[in-house]
Amino acid sequence: MLAPTGWLERTRHFAGALRRRSRTPNGLLIVGTPADEPWHMTAHLTEESRLAGLPELMPTLVRWAPPPGAPPHLAVGMDRLEQAGRAETLLVVSAEAAPEALLERLADARKAGTAIFALDQGDPDLGDLASESLEIRPELDPLSFDAAQHLVSFGVTEADQQRASMRSRLNKLLTAISGPQPD
Repeated sequence: MLAPTGWLERTRHFAGALRRRSRTPNGLLIVGTPADEPWHMTAHLTEESRLAGLPELMPTLVRWAPPPGAPPHLAVGMDRLEQAGRAETLLVVSAEAAPEALLERLADARKAGTAIFALDQGDPDLGDLASESLEIRPELDPLSFDAAQHLVSFGVTEADQQRASMRSRLNKLLTAISGPQPD
């Protein structure tokens, strides 16, 4: 279904760039907006990196307001972006426009050498800051923002020599979700 749309290639390019850039364990930071933290993407990347044995792709969820007493993996606040440097990669996952406070922090992180990646719906300000971006246009593209997150999660751990595996794994995922096709 997605093969003729170019989405597999676009996703593979974005995911491959993210993989090549993320080389430091705990150096992949994921952030969203105050109203939409990217839990789903973080969970999928965590599982994919664990299964692939790639600790450098194990993400850290950066939250706008972690509650007091939150477990360590849910307690990383926005001040973490102030510490980001050359060895780190920051992935912004947002279906809405990035607020000014986030854009300012991203600009500072970029000045410190952090690579900025964006998975969004065409935010021009975010696009100006990102080294790489993957834009999902709901009115034009054949997949949802959620589905794009799944494709990137699969693609980021895909080995270059196993390019066909992404399509195979996606087919298995779709079969598991929708059930076997009737004869």
